[in-house]
Amino acid sequence: MNADTRNRIVEAAKELFWQKGYNSTSIADILSRTQVHSGSLYHFFPGKQDLLIGVLESHSERIGPDLLDYAWQGIDDPIDKIFALLGGYRTALLTTECSFGCPIGSLALELHEPDPKVRALMAENFDNWTRAIEGCLEDAADRLPPDTDRRALAEFVLTTMEGAVMQCRTQRDIGFFDRSIAMLRKHIDMLMAGVTADA
Repeated sequence: MNADTRNRIVEAAKELFWQKGYNSTSIADILSRTQVHSGSLYHFFPGKQDLLIGVLESHSERIGPDLLDYAWQGIDDPIDKIFALLGGYRTALLTTECSFGCPIGSLALELHEPDPKVRALMAENFDNWTRAIEGCLEDAADRLPPDTDRRALAEFVLTTMEGAVMQCRTQRDIGFFDRSIAMLRKHIDMLMAGVTADA
Protein backbone atom coordinates (compact mmCIF):
# COMPACT_ATOMS: atom_id res chain seq x y z
CA MET A 1 0.00 0.00 0.00
CA ASN A 2 1.60 3.28 -1.03
CA ALA A 3 0.87 6.95 -1.48
CA ASP A 4 0.73 6.60 -5.27
CA THR A 5 -2.18 4.16 -4.97
CA ARG A 6 -3.99 6.48 -2.57
CA ASN A 7 -3.46 9.46 -4.87
CA ARG A 8 -4.71 7.48 -7.86
CA ILE A 9 -7.90 6.62 -5.97
CA VAL A 10 -8.43 10.24 -4.90
CA GLU A 11 -7.84 11.61 -8.41
CA ALA A 12 -10.25 9.09 -9.92
CA ALA A 13 -12.89 9.93 -7.32
CA LYS A 14 -12.41 13.65 -7.97
CA GLU A 15 -13.10 13.17 -11.65
CA LEU A 16 -16.05 10.84 -11.14
CA PHE A 17 -17.69 13.00 -8.47
CA TRP A 18 -17.33 15.95 -10.86
CA GLN A 19 -18.70 14.06 -13.85
CA LYS A 20 -21.42 11.91 -12.26
CA GLY A 21 -22.01 13.40 -8.82
CA TYR A 22 -21.21 11.88 -5.46
CA ASN A 23 -24.38 9.84 -5.06
CA SER A 24 -24.26 8.45 -8.59
CA THR A 25 -20.65 7.33 -8.30
CA SER A 26 -20.24 3.82 -6.93
CA ILE A 27 -17.22 2.18 -5.38
CA ALA A 28 -17.30 -0.15 -8.39
CA ASP A 29 -16.93 2.90 -10.67
CA ILE A 30 -13.83 3.98 -8.78
CA LEU A 31 -12.34 0.49 -8.78
CA SER A 32 -12.95 0.22 -12.53
CA ARG A 33 -11.34 3.61 -13.19
CA THR A 34 -8.27 2.95 -11.05
CA GLN A 35 -7.87 -0.79 -11.62
CA VAL A 36 -6.97 -1.24 -7.94
CA HIS A 37 -8.26 -4.04 -5.74
CA SER A 38 -11.07 -3.30 -3.33
CA GLY A 39 -8.78 -4.16 -0.43
CA SER A 40 -6.42 -1.35 -1.43
CA LEU A 41 -9.27 1.15 -1.61
CA TYR A 42 -10.72 0.12 1.74
CA HIS A 43 -7.27 0.21 3.30
CA PHE A 44 -7.11 3.94 2.65
CA PHE A 45 -10.84 4.75 2.73
CA PRO A 46 -13.02 2.46 4.88
CA GLY A 47 -16.19 4.06 3.51
CA LYS A 48 -17.34 6.21 0.63
CA GLN A 49 -17.65 9.25 2.88
CA ASP A 50 -14.01 8.82 3.91
CA LEU A 51 -13.16 9.03 0.21
CA LEU A 52 -15.26 12.18 -0.13
CA ILE A 53 -13.26 13.71 2.73
CA GLY A 54 -10.04 12.72 0.95
CA VAL A 55 -11.27 14.37 -2.24
CA LEU A 56 -12.22 17.60 -0.46
CA GLU A 57 -8.89 17.68 1.38
CA SER A 58 -7.07 17.26 -1.93
CA HIS A 59 -9.06 20.07 -3.56
CA SER A 60 -8.19 22.33 -0.64
CA GLU A 61 -4.49 21.45 -0.60
CA ARG A 62 -4.06 21.71 -4.36
CA ILE A 63 -5.97 24.89 -5.19
CA GLY A 64 -2.68 26.49 -6.20
CA PRO A 65 -1.19 23.96 -8.62
CA ASP A 66 -4.48 22.53 -9.88
CA LEU A 67 -6.43 25.74 -10.36
CA LEU A 68 -4.77 29.09 -9.68
CA ASP A 69 -1.32 28.50 -11.15
CA TYR A 70 -2.84 27.12 -14.34
CA ALA A 71 -5.37 29.94 -14.72
CA TRP A 72 -2.86 32.67 -13.92
CA GLN A 73 0.05 31.48 -16.02
CA GLY A 74 1.57 34.49 -17.76
CA ILE A 75 -0.91 36.97 -16.24
CA ASP A 76 0.38 39.75 -14.00
CA ASP A 77 -2.53 42.17 -13.66
CA PRO A 78 -4.55 41.23 -10.55
CA ILE A 79 -7.93 42.14 -12.06
CA ASP A 80 -7.11 40.16 -15.18
CA LYS A 81 -6.26 37.21 -12.90
CA ILE A 82 -9.79 37.25 -11.51
CA PHE A 83 -11.34 37.06 -14.95
CA ALA A 84 -8.81 34.52 -16.19
CA LEU A 85 -9.89 32.24 -13.33
CA LEU A 86 -13.52 32.74 -14.26
CA GLY A 87 -12.57 32.05 -17.86
CA GLY A 88 -11.34 28.64 -16.80
CA TYR A 89 -14.83 27.73 -15.63
CA ARG A 90 -16.21 28.98 -18.94
CA THR A 91 -13.83 26.67 -20.77
CA ALA A 92 -14.92 23.73 -18.61
CA LEU A 93 -18.54 24.49 -19.41
CA LEU A 94 -17.90 24.81 -23.15
CA THR A 95 -15.86 21.62 -23.41
CA THR A 96 -18.57 19.64 -21.59
CA GLU A 97 -21.55 21.18 -23.42
CA CYS A 98 -22.48 23.11 -20.28
CA SER A 99 -22.81 20.02 -18.10
CA PHE A 100 -19.88 20.45 -15.69
CA GLY A 101 -18.74 23.40 -13.66
CA CYS A 102 -17.29 23.95 -10.20
CA PRO A 103 -16.62 20.60 -8.46
CA ILE A 104 -17.10 22.03 -4.96
CA GLY A 105 -20.23 23.94 -5.92
CA SER A 106 -21.70 20.80 -7.45
CA LEU A 107 -21.03 18.80 -4.28
CA ALA A 108 -22.45 21.56 -2.09
CA LEU A 109 -25.69 21.54 -4.10
CA GLU A 110 -25.92 17.76 -4.11
CA LEU A 111 -25.14 17.14 -0.43
CA HIS A 112 -27.87 19.14 1.28
CA GLU A 113 -27.07 18.06 4.83
CA PRO A 114 -23.49 16.80 4.89
CA ASP A 115 -21.89 15.79 8.16
CA PRO A 116 -19.95 18.52 10.01
CA LYS A 117 -16.53 17.45 8.70
CA VAL A 118 -17.68 17.37 5.08
CA ARG A 119 -19.42 20.73 5.47
CA ALA A 120 -16.30 22.24 7.09
CA LEU A 121 -14.12 21.01 4.23
CA MET A 122 -16.49 22.41 1.60
CA ALA A 123 -16.46 25.74 3.47
CA GLU A 124 -12.65 25.60 3.58
CA ASN A 125 -12.52 25.13 -0.18
CA PHE A 126 -14.81 28.11 -0.74
CA ASP A 127 -12.75 30.17 1.72
CA ASN A 128 -9.51 29.30 -0.08
CA TRP A 129 -11.03 30.38 -3.40
CA THR A 130 -12.37 33.58 -1.90
CA ARG A 131 -9.03 34.42 -0.27
CA ALA A 132 -7.31 34.02 -3.63
CA ILE A 133 -9.70 36.54 -5.18
CA GLU A 134 -9.34 38.82 -2.15
CA GLY A 135 -5.57 38.71 -2.66
CA CYS A 136 -6.04 39.91 -6.24
CA LEU A 137 -8.24 42.76 -5.02
CA GLU A 138 -5.66 43.69 -2.40
CA ASP A 139 -3.01 43.82 -5.12
CA ALA A 140 -5.33 46.18 -7.04
CA ALA A 141 -6.27 48.23 -3.96
CA ASP A 142 -4.94 51.49 -5.43
CA ARG A 143 -7.42 51.10 -8.31
CA LEU A 144 -10.45 50.56 -6.05
CA PRO A 145 -12.28 53.00 -3.76
CA PRO A 146 -10.61 53.14 -0.33
CA ASP A 147 -13.78 51.97 1.43
CA THR A 148 -14.13 48.84 -0.74
CA ASP A 149 -14.83 45.77 1.38
CA ARG A 150 -12.46 43.52 -0.52
CA ARG A 151 -13.57 40.37 1.32
CA ALA A 152 -17.22 41.03 0.50
CA LEU A 153 -16.34 41.78 -3.12
CA ALA A 154 -14.41 38.51 -3.33
CA GLU A 155 -17.41 36.66 -1.91
CA PHE A 156 -19.58 38.39 -4.53
CA VAL A 157 -17.24 37.13 -7.27
CA LEU A 158 -17.63 33.58 -5.94
CA THR A 159 -21.41 33.92 -5.68
CA THR A 160 -21.60 35.27 -9.24
CA MET A 161 -19.48 32.41 -10.59
CA GLU A 162 -21.44 29.69 -8.79
CA GLY A 163 -24.80 31.15 -9.78
CA ALA A 164 -23.68 31.63 -13.37
CA VAL A 165 -22.45 28.04 -13.56
CA MET A 166 -25.68 26.72 -12.08
CA GLN A 167 -27.86 28.60 -14.55
CA CYS A 168 -25.64 27.68 -17.47
CA ARG A 169 -25.77 23.98 -16.56
CA THR A 170 -29.54 24.08 -16.09
CA GLN A 171 -30.24 25.95 -19.32
CA ARG A 172 -27.40 24.31 -21.31
CA ASP A 173 -26.61 27.80 -22.59
CA ILE A 174 -23.24 29.53 -22.10
CA GLY A 175 -24.99 32.87 -22.49
CA PHE A 176 -26.19 32.71 -18.88
CA PHE A 177 -22.58 32.46 -17.72
CA ASP A 178 -21.32 35.14 -20.10
CA ARG A 179 -23.97 37.69 -19.14
CA SER A 180 -23.35 37.23 -15.43
CA ILE A 181 -19.58 37.59 -15.77
CA ALA A 182 -20.04 40.61 -18.04
CA MET A 183 -22.14 42.31 -15.35
CA LEU A 184 -19.50 41.49 -12.75
CA ARG A 185 -16.84 43.01 -15.00
CA LYS A 186 -18.96 46.11 -15.45
CA HIS A 187 -19.36 46.46 -11.67
CA ILE A 188 -15.61 46.23 -11.06
CA ASP A 189 -14.91 48.59 -13.97
CA MET A 190 -17.32 51.12 -12.45
CA LEU A 191 -15.55 50.89 -9.09
CA MET A 192 -12.21 51.53 -10.76
CA ALA A 193 -13.63 54.31 -12.92
CA GLY A 194 -14.80 56.11 -9.78
CA VAL A 195 -11.24 56.15 -8.45
CA THR A 196 -9.93 57.50 -11.76
CA ALA A 197 -12.57 60.24 -11.78
CA ASP A 198 -11.63 61.30 -8.24
CA ALA A 199 -7.92 61.46 -9.04
